[in-house]
Amino acid sequence: MLTSELPFLNDPEGADLPSGLPRVIDAHVHIFPDKIFSAVRNWFDAHAWKIRYQEKSADVIAFLLDHGVSRVVALQYAHKPGIARSLNQYMSDTCQAFQGRVLGMATVFPGEKEGVAILEQAFDEGLAGVKLHAHVQCFDMNQPEMTPLYRVCARENKPMILHVGREPKSDHYLCDPYEICRADKLEKVLKAYPTLKICVPHLGFDEIDPYRALIEKYDNLWLDTAMVLTDYFPQGNRVGLETYRMDRIMYGSDFPNIPYAWDRELLWLRNSSLSREDLEQVLYKSAETFFDLTL
Repeated sequence: MLTSELPFLNDPEGADLPSGLPRVIDAHVHIFPDKIFSAVRNWFDAHAWKIRYQEKSADVIAFLLDHGVSRVVALQYAHKPGIARSLNQYMSDTCQAFQGRVLGMATVFPGEKEGVAILEQAFDEGLAGVKLHAHVQCFDMNQPEMTPLYRVCARENKPMILHVGREPKSDHYLCDPYEICRADKLEKVLKAYPTLKICVPHLGFDEIDPYRALIEKYDNLWLDTAMVLTDYFPQGNRVGLETYRMDRIMYGSDFPNIPYAWDRELLWLRNSSLSREDLEQVLYKSAETFFDLTL
């Protein structure tokens, strides 16, 4: 549960990847145009935690690349109808500026007019898939307005990142994530679109066990680790990745919207009991498969 009482951590940060790690693809990095980024940070300051990294989008990406991350997957979301085209153009321009080291995801507001055309244009301009955030956009995965979005992504072989886990929720969202976000709702989508690749961030927090079961059952589902390996949330969210199907787990930082050092989760992974093979899978191989990447 998001509250303004969550702490800001001034833990030390490294100047490079923690020693001993293989290469890293960060599959969960947020960028926005300046005005929207400022609004996002103000919302977090008021209702969640103080965001530690306040850089503009280009500097956010440069920071990670300069600190040793091999490739960045950049995410965004349209919080209202009518802005997705401009956000997608911003994302496309940003990707071009970094010459292949940034993989950009498109956005669309579920149910908005010409949603399919918006995504088709974004894909034509080189964006790699779509990111949607149910907590912000207040969509139900099983509502009819989602059907054309699933269909176009399946047809174009473009993956979807769906923030449809119930946490972290907030009373300041316009909808209740516990009403619209459930693992059984996602399972209906996985069944209906077996060729559509879907990633749920944060390991599906807080439905950890149901989502762990779903990746065993469905080859078209991945999970990312963002913020769930850091012992940050008061619920006690330490998860033993050793029990997971490793080829369906991707590392993601949630950078820059974090209240602690950028490498906190990487240090946890480095110090875990995961084998070298498992670390390679989590830190870059799963992302290569999900996004159809070659480095």
